[in-house]
Amino acid sequence: MDNFIVSARKYRPLTFQTVVGQQHITGTLKNAIKNNQLAQAFLFCGPRGVGKTTCARILAKTINCQNLSPEAEACGVCDSCVSFQNGNSFNIHELDAASNNSVDDIRSLIEQVRIPPQAGKYKIYIIDEVHMLSQAAFNAFLKTLEEPPSYAIFILATTEKHKILPTILSRCQIFDFNRIKVNDMALHLQEIAVKEGVSYDQDGLHLIAQKADGGLRDALSMFDQIVSFSNKNVNYKAVIDNLNILDYDYYFKLTDAILTEDVAGCLLIFDEILTHGFDGNHFITGLASHFRNLLVSKDVSTLKLLEVSEGIRQKYSVQSQASTASFLISALNITNQCDLNYKTSKNQRLQVELALIKLCHLPSILNLSSAQPANHETQEVKKKLEPLAKAPEPAEEVKVSIASQIEEEPAEPITVKAYEPLPAAEEIHTPAQPAENLAEPEEKKGKLNIPKQSLTGSASLIPNLNDLEASYSKKEEQKPEYLSGDSRTVFDADSLLKFWNQYAAKIKQEGKINIFTIITSNPPTLLDNFVIELIIENKVQEELLMNEKVDLLNFLRTELKNFSIELIIRLVENTTKKRLYTSTEKYNHMVEKNPKLEEFRRRFNLDIDY
Repeated sequence: MDNFIVSARKYRPLTFQTVVGQQHITGTLKNAIKNNQLAQAFLFCGPRGVGKTTCARILAKTINCQNLSPEAEACGVCDSCVSFQNGNSFNIHELDAASNNSVDDIRSLIEQVRIPPQAGKYKIYIIDEVHMLSQAAFNAFLKTLEEPPSYAIFILATTEKHKILPTILSRCQIFDFNRIKVNDMALHLQEIAVKEGVSYDQDGLHLIAQKADGGLRDALSMFDQIVSFSNKNVNYKAVIDNLNILDYDYYFKLTDAILTEDVAGCLLIFDEILTHGFDGNHFITGLASHFRNLLVSKDVSTLKLLEVSEGIRQKYSVQSQASTASFLISALNITNQCDLNYKTSKNQRLQVELALIKLCHLPSILNLSSAQPANHETQEVKKKLEPLAKAPEPAEEVKVSIASQIEEEPAEPITVKAYEPLPAAEEIHTPAQPAENLAEPEEKKGKLNIPKQSLTGSASLIPNLNDLEASYSKKEEQKPEYLSGDSRTVFDADSLLKFWNQYAAKIKQEGKINIFTIITSNPPTLLDNFVIELIIENKVQEELLMNEKVDLLNFLRTELKNFSIELIIRLVENTTKKRLYTSTEKYNHMVEKNPKLEEFRRRFNLDIDY
């Protein structure tokens, strides 16, 4: 029985032509070999499993190949190629920087670089996981990397380029490897399945490629696992069972239930998914991706964004036609919000179920909003009522439909029989008119037959402009004014203080706490000619007191029977002592008290700071 070799090693590319999904890099390297424009150092960076180390080995083998093909590919049969494939080449050295990351390891490498190759043109040093080198090891490597011997070439590989020193990056040609596309990976798996005699279907291979997330090594590992699990029958069912992937069919059934507003069906499908051991967060993120794919499928030009097999793409195309773009956008918003709130929720299952219930009610909400008639503006209604007010001829029946702003359904038509000239439009319904009088019998001449359910809407749509003007004029009339009279009764400070306190108690009951505090903090002072002086502390108090001045003076003039009383407001001077903080402030304060101190400072050349 032969030893089993995993597919990632057995089918590892040996030439640039067989590298999957990195044509931009392999083409550049082949042109550099053809034109003899090889740099002294290369840096291959990118995610795991995309071919960094593989390309480094192919480059090293091709550089020393003795019989290069016209396409700049290694022959694979010369002594250099055979020794490399057998792992006993003296010109190609691999170093794992994760376990050889010290200065001593780099020093040993530098000593080896000084020895020229015994056979072939170049000595190639492949340093994998170069970001694991220590800071001191990087610094020790700088000089050799910048000016190596003519026969030395360094190929560095890493998954974390940001951890490498900028001085190292500036000395290398940098090649960024891309994640391998799903279609390229599925084709490569198909070729391997054919060589291994494994039966397969396209849906299963595409699912493996999607699960690999751009890494071919991960895809080959999963392929080997499923081949063993399914006894060389890689189909869609075997893949989802072995890799614990939520089936597309669940999302298609769930979307059909949502579109038919089947809340019970949605909750049962979600319960079945949880029963199979799937996480609720994984489900809701998958549902969001499903809605995204449906939105993408609505346009033929964006179908290429779907990284699925042809059979699944057809299902997406069919279901996308049954759903509107507005529904899908709203559904994406709901699922995204559920995903954000999932981890912080204490009842995570309820969070997902609530999102599903919202999704089920989306179609009816969207249909209702599209069917709801637009509300008429007030001016449009007035224009429709103008012919009624100007109707000169009898026996004319006019029907006007006014949509209520409060109720969602439009009101019934207003039927008018005009035997006499009608009043103006604004007099049809005023706030003072009782509602009972508006629903009079139709036989009464010159009146309107208006349904009771539409009274509120029509009243709000037809404001009475005369009433508005009257209300504004009434507000202006209510502006407080000073009381005047001929009485000039003499009073003393005690009488003033008595009524002053009475007014303070009155405004306290009214809730004017700010005014109460102002007039009670400092007692008033009675000056000559019945002038009252009040001291305040700031501009804010002055503004509040000026607003209250009219009511205060009217109260005092009435109670004291003296209409010559006046109130003056005086801001108190700021006598707060300034605090001294800095050394300069303290020194200036001392100089103000004793000016000779400045002369003393200059004579002895002293500094202020201490």
